[in-house]
Amino acid sequence: MDQRQLIIFVAVALMVIGAILGFIARRRQRRRALRERFGPEYDRVLQKEGDVRRAEGVLEWRAKRREQFAIRPLAQSARGDFAARWKTVQALFVDDPRRAITEADRLLNEIMYARGYPTVDFEQRAADLSVDHPGLVENYRLAHDIAQRHGQGRASTEDLRKALIHYRSLFDELLQPQSEKREALG
Repeated sequence: MDQRQLIIFVAVALMVIGAILGFIARRRQRRRALRERFGPEYDRVLQKEGDVRRAEGVLEWRAKRREQFAIRPLAQSARGDFAARWKTVQALFVDDPRRAITEADRLLNEIMYARGYPTVDFEQRAADLSVDHPGLVENYRLAHDIAQRHGQGRASTEDLRKALIHYRSLFDELLQPQSEKREALG
């Protein structure tokens, strides 16, 4: 091998190594960005999918799907109406906790719809919400699970109280105007 061939070989080898290192760096950056964006939801999806690439693909798909939604702020009057209706749900809990949970779930679906989120089925709603509200979507899942157990007669009043608290955290977030700013950046 003459000197010219050696130089070409070294240059090609350096380009290949650079490409590999660039690829690795982009994957790490992608992983870090997804972890930051989705928080605990990243770990939940990873556990469910069992593979990092598949999990990250799912999360990226969710983000792309979310970009298609026209998430809109609630008018002040709508926020007031939803807040008043939530107070009614909370008051109902004292006399009829089971009905209050059903109403809380319904009200949360209504506020999601009013904001522009599709509300077809629970799993898709939770996945869609995880893009903008990754820290609270677990509360939504817990509340929904309790509501389902309630439907089967397997939830205590204490469980229902916890469900109402979980619903409340997401409800408050969806009601607040500052969440609109975060969603616009999302």
